[in-house]
Amino acid sequence: NGESAAGEEKAVKPLRDITILEGMSATGLRALRYAQELENVGCVVANDMDPTAAEAIERNKAYNALCSPDKAEAISRVIPHNEDVRMVCMKHEKMFDVVDLDPYGTPSTLLDSAVTSVKEGGLLLVTATDMAVLCGNNAEVAWAKYQSYPLRAKYCHEMAVRTLLAAVENAAIKHRRHIVPVISLSIDFYIRVFVRVYTSPLQMKQTPSKLSYVFQCVGCDAHELQAVGRQQTKGNVTKYQPGVGPVVPQRCSSCGWHYNMGGPIWSDPIHDKTWVTNVKSELERNKDAYPGYGKVHALLTMASEELLDVPLHYDLHAMGGTLKATPPSFWLFKSAVMNAGYRVSGSHSNPLAIKTDAPVDVLWDILRCWVKEHPVKPQSSPTPGEAILAKEPTVIANWTRRTEAQSKAQKDGVARFPQNPTADWGPKRRAGKYREEELEAKRRKEEEED
Repeated sequence: NGESAAGEEKAVKPLRDITILEGMSATGLRALRYAQELENVGCVVANDMDPTAAEAIERNKAYNALCSPDKAEAISRVIPHNEDVRMVCMKHEKMFDVVDLDPYGTPSTLLDSAVTSVKEGGLLLVTATDMAVLCGNNAEVAWAKYQSYPLRAKYCHEMAVRTLLAAVENAAIKHRRHIVPVISLSIDFYIRVFVRVYTSPLQMKQTPSKLSYVFQCVGCDAHELQAVGRQQTKGNVTKYQPGVGPVVPQRCSSCGWHYNMGGPIWSDPIHDKTWVTNVKSELERNKDAYPGYGKVHALLTMASEELLDVPLHYDLHAMGGTLKATPPSFWLFKSAVMNAGYRVSGSHSNPLAIKTDAPVDVLWDILRCWVKEHPVKPQSSPTPGEAILAKEPTVIANWTRRTEAQSKAQKDGVARFPQNPTADWGPKRRAGKYREEELEAKRRKEEEED
């Protein structure tokens, strides 16, 4: 027993102090929170290329130290810096345990340098707020920024997350590195991904098998993924080969309409379930310490319940709309999918999402059975819904309710999609330089319009 205890004690290494780079710090408030609220922080570099922002960081640092004398030592670890974040990253290769990028707009121009500055196994945090671009409103711009073509579909927010992950991975492999996502979220008006960065030429070769093109039917909700590459292992030999396709015919087998092709996107898991569960448990143990507990807990709950190996999702209401029918309840529909022998879950990015490993033909069969029991009005012109309903179902829906079709959070009454705090919740104007008289004129004009 003594030997085993000594072995365990030897195996647990003391935590060393970490270094954090907040690349676009603005006022420095997040950097100050990092220093004051986290343990084992050696230093936090609060960087911004705007000289006025660097001055604001200095003022806020001094003010916080004055107002919180007990935190003065922690606050002293914040180091204000005035430089382009790309230069900071290139000058400090593999120097930071955590690199946090939170730009206003796209982070695409920052990724190439950021992945080089993270220590082995360190954490890279990236935010993107250009959701109109990532969700397909300006697909050609998305291609220029992220080298991926987004599709306008009900899963657009999840696709945006996967597009950003693909861009980070593509930046990493140029430096013989790769990423492992721990949690990736679509939140309000932006997306934010948390990935660990490692160096491995072997893992780098596996990147094509983690990326996929997306084929989306323009008539109905059917979509299929085709991997960019694949790997085959025989004995100790692994061969890397192109992806096999096409995975879809020229016309959709469900409705007869054609497909659009998008991507490539990240098609591997976007969360580490163990990591998410551990963070969620830590949050629950210290509930009173987090003013934003409700929102954070809801996001972690939904992320922990997602099917990790099923990229993208369907929208039950959209599928019902295609058929011009009122769909069954989520509980009933998910029960029918489970009774057909498949797995199903929700998604953190869409409260109406159905994430399942069931083929789309099975989902349409279940809805065909529903429409037989709840008839719809005949449609005057040929539509995708009419073409779908013209076929007889091969899978007969079993509507027996399954208790496991409801998530643990639903059974426990845990909030999963809390309301926004205010009616006009959203991003503020980009920071800029305005004269006081110009600001006053803008305020007066807005008041007159109101």
